[in-house]
Order: sequence, then structure tokens, then C-alpha cells
Amino acid sequence: MSEQNTKPVKANERPKYGPQGRGGGPMGHGTGTGEKAISFGPSMKRLLSHLGPELPLIIAVVVMVALATAGNAIGPAVLGQGTNLIYNAVVVNHTAIDFTALSRVLILAAVLYIGFFGLSWAAGLMVNSIVQRSIYRMRKQVSEKTARLPLKYFDSQPRGELLSRVTNDVDNISQSLQQTLMQIVSNLFTVVGVVAMMFVVSWPLALVALITIPIAGGLTMIIGSRSQKLFAKMWKATGELNSQVEEAYTGHDLITVFGRRREIEAEFKAKNAELFESSFGAQFVSGIIMPVMFFVGNLNYVVIAVVGGLMVTTGTLTVGGVQAFIQYSRMFTHPITTLASMANLLQSGVASAERVFEVLDTEEQQPETGAALPMPIQGRVAFTDVSFSYDPDKPLITDLNLVAEPGSTVAIVGPTGAGKTTLVNLIMRFYEVQTGRVTIDGIDISTVPRSELRSQLGMVLQDAWLFGGTIRDNIAYGLDGATEEQILAAAKATYVDRFVHSLPDGYDTVINEEASNLSSGEKQLITIARAFLADRSILILDEATSSVDTRTELLVQRAMNKLRQGRTSFVIAHRLSTIRDADVILVMEDGAIVEQGSHDELIKAEGAYHRLYQAQFAAAITDDEDSAA
Repeated sequence: MSEQNTKPVKANERPKYGPQGRGGGPMGHGTGTGEKAISFGPSMKRLLSHLGPELPLIIAVVVMVALATAGNAIGPAVLGQGTNLIYNAVVVNHTAIDFTALSRVLILAAVLYIGFFGLSWAAGLMVNSIVQRSIYRMRKQVSEKTARLPLKYFDSQPRGELLSRVTNDVDNISQSLQQTLMQIVSNLFTVVGVVAMMFVVSWPLALVALITIPIAGGLTMIIGSRSQKLFAKMWKATGELNSQVEEAYTGHDLITVFGRRREIEAEFKAKNAELFESSFGAQFVSGIIMPVMFFVGNLNYVVIAVVGGLMVTTGTLTVGGVQAFIQYSRMFTHPITTLASMANLLQSGVASAERVFEVLDTEEQQPETGAALPMPIQGRVAFTDVSFSYDPDKPLITDLNLVAEPGSTVAIVGPTGAGKTTLVNLIMRFYEVQTGRVTIDGIDISTVPRSELRSQLGMVLQDAWLFGGTIRDNIAYGLDGATEEQILAAAKATYVDRFVHSLPDGYDTVINEEASNLSSGEKQLITIARAFLADRSILILDEATSSVDTRTELLVQRAMNKLRQGRTSFVIAHRLSTIRDADVILVMEDGAIVEQGSHDELIKAEGAYHRLYQAQFAAAITDDEDSAA
């Protein structure tokens, strides 16, 4: 089973098996994407395409909004008739008001407005359903996409930046659609309906009112183009700040030990200031739209009132018509103002959408193929003319040939950067070989689905990774449907059972978020028990005993000897004393195997392994002498 290494990546070293934080060095900064200005039109079109599966509901919403808008648009004209009834009776004819006719007018207006409210409310509920289901599918797409991305993508991405994209940005898209989708449809229909009614009431006055449309549109485009880049910058800064905060919390102990709090605080202040400036700029520029639209709307209102008054005095327009038109002018400017004010929400949402689309558009790992491993697996692993490099300009492994016979233990030693972990990465298919091939029992692993391949591989890393839950849950993670007897057997075989009984809740002890309620050795023993329970055909042990004390190491070595029986094992070791009994020891330097053989054979050869062994032995003597002194 695969573990995840969560330590920061050291300079000039490749990350190991999983997401590594920054990928550019401890507390460094990756280069985030999304720096370019968003392309609003294509990105908006693509975002709306995610609503495609909801087309039947969208059509229903459009019909309801159209009906509601029609009722709302006709309402002022109907009220204008009521005004004319009163004005003609009292002012013109000096007769009694026809309350029967007036009541019919008022009832019709009430029906229209109530219908408008009811249809708008129902349409709003449907829009909410459309948006939430669409965002649910988008989250699912992002989740499935990340499962198909190669490890090198996670190695090169700041973890906080990626989390910001799949959480903050998706949430922002949801809020943007939720707040704008209904409003856009409703206000567009309102503008069309109101303009139509304006021409019905008075086409000359309607032409006067329409002058504001190009003015409003031009101002919105000018302001929107400026705020567009600022919103893209704002969400990029948000991702970088989240990444910096996540890194600071993850490495809190390291920061404290090395007294780097002031530097981290200064870095946070700088990132926070950058976010403040971009956010303030985006909101300020886009916020100008509202007062500008209010000014244009009020100017339109004044012009209509003056021109309308003149038309009444000349007899070309009734008082009721002026009243209706004044209402229409308000109804006309309000949706335009609202549409303009939503520009900042749309730009923010599209900026987030583009960041999410960048994840969805990332090149995926090679597609799965249908070959199968022979069952049961014998465990013969062979590297044939394998070459691999993380950087095309810096070859790491070149023309590697290696055979691990079934049931043998292959120890891999060598200096940092020699390619030991890379060898394991290639077996696990975390990375794909560039030339040559890796086979298991003669089957090229590149032709085997990754899930099937990894189901036969067990792994224990130097850095223990435990999940939230109990100790029992973490051990049981190694085998789906594990019984209590199997869990206890694995715990006893790996000496977890010894320290568990000293805990108040035993196997039901809940591991906290940082797993700080267990020692490093105890955490490592749990991961070893997990691998023991998994009972895989091939084992990968990367310095699995480095976090335990000397006495526990002896116990773990015994457990590992049991675990390795009948299985092909690859052991990456720095402490050479732990791999003396390996069947084959490979000494790697610069991506090549420079020596191989048993411990005794390599010592007699007095080559690279002998030098490593002597260096560790000399260091151990020096440490003992220093302790004695």
C-alpha cells in the first residue's frame, strides 16, 4: 500500500511519493498559474456549458421569467389606465369616479404583480437547484481529474494553491452563478419587456430613453476591462496566500526551532498586502459601475420627466401615460444598473473558473491499459535498459539493468540523489520509464492498470502517514474488510500491541490531526502493521525503521523478517547495519548501479559499499567517543 510523504522537499532532491508542498525548496514559492489576464468571453462560454445537463430546467426558468416579466411590464400600463379613469372623471369631465371600472383595473394589476412574485420565486428555487447540481458535477470532475493527474503535477504545484483552486475557486463560481444567473435572465427580459411597453405608450419618449443604453454599455465595458485583470490577480494572490499559510502551519515546529517566525510573519504580511491591494483594486474599480449607472439612470429620469411634461401640455400624451412612462423609466434603468453591478461578480466568477479549468485541462497520466498480472504473483521484478530523468537536461538513471528474484530481499544504498527512491517510483508507476521497461513476472508494468499493479505492492516509508481516526482504523486501512482477528494479528506481529495497551483507550485511541499524541516510533510501527495486514506480494521499505529507537528497531527488524518471507522486497537503507542479511545489495551512484552483491562480498571488494560502511562505522565510533567524553 502507498504512503504519502509530507515533509518539505530538500534542495536539489526530488520529492518522494506524494504531494510535497512547494516543490521548490523548504518554505519556497512555486510559480502559480493563472497570472495571465482571463479571456472573459471564451471562459464564460465554457462555464455556461457546465449548465448544459440542466437545459430542461433552464428552459422552464426562462419561460417562467418571461411570463413574470411580462406581467411586471404590463402592470404600470394597467395602473396608468386607472390614473386616466380618475383624472378624466375628476379633472376633465367633473363626474363621479367609476369605481367598478377602477376596481377591475386594480384587481388586474394585483393579479399581474402577484403572478410576477410567484413565478419569480419558483424560478429562483429552480435556479438554485440548477447551480448546485452543476457545481456538484464540477467538483466531481475536479476530484476525478486529480486522481488522473501524474505525480509530477503535484510535485510542481504548491499544495495550498491547488487546494485554493478546488475549494475557494469552486465556491466562488457557485456564489457568482447563484447571485447572477437569475438576475441576468430576469433583467434581460425586463429590459426587453419595458422597452416594448415604452414604444406602446409613446415611441418618441421611448427613443429618448434608449439613449442611455449605449452610454451605459460603453461605460460598463470600459470599467469592466480594467477590473477583469484585477480579479484574476486577486484570486492568484488568494491561492498564494493559502499556500503560504498552509506551509507555515505544516512546518510550524521547524519554523520555531530555527527562529524564523519573523521571516514567516513578514512573508505573510507581504502576501496579505498583495491580496489586499488586488482585492481592493478589483472591488473599487468594479464598484464604480453602480454609482455611474445611478447617475445615468437619474439623468434619464430627468430627461423623461421634462420631455413628458412638455408632451402633456401639447396634448400628445396623457397624464396616465406620463405616470406609466416614469415607472417604466425606473424599471428600465434598474435592470441596466443591476446588470452593470453584477459585472464584478461575473468577472470574479470567471476568473475563478479559469483557474479551475487550468486544472481540468492539465495533461493527464498515460491512460490505463488492460493487461493483467499473472495470479498468484511470483514476484520476479526486472529492469531492462531503463532510463529516466526528471529534467531532460539532467539524466538520472541511464540503461539500468536489474533482476530481483522471487522472495529475495534487494537492498538499495547510495548517497543522496543517487536514484534510490526513483527506482521505487518507477516500480510503483508514480513516474513512467522513458526508455526500456520494468516487468513483474515477465509482464511489462506499463501495460497493467495502475490500480491492479499497486494492489500487489506494499509500502512503508520513512515518514509515517496516519489518517484521522483510531489506531484500529489506521491498521485496518491496509485491507478492505479486515476482521478484528486480522488487525490484532498484524499489530502483535509488528509489536504495536505492546504500546497500545499502555494507552487509555487502547486500539480505540483517536489519533489527533497532527498525530502528536503518538511518538514517531509508534506511528511508524502502525504503518508497518498496516503493510503487514495488506499482505502484498512485493514490498517496498524506505528506511522504515529510521524513526524508532534502537530496542524497537530490533523488534521491527524481526517483524520485517517475518513480513519479507516469501515476498520480493526492495529496501532503501541509510543505516547499513539494517540490511546486512539482504540477498542482494545494490550500490547506486548517479543513477547507475556501481556494485551489487551480498554484504560480505561487497566488503571484501573494498569498493563503494566498503567506503560507505567504513564511513558509517567511523561515524559511530566518533559518536561513542563524544558521548563518553
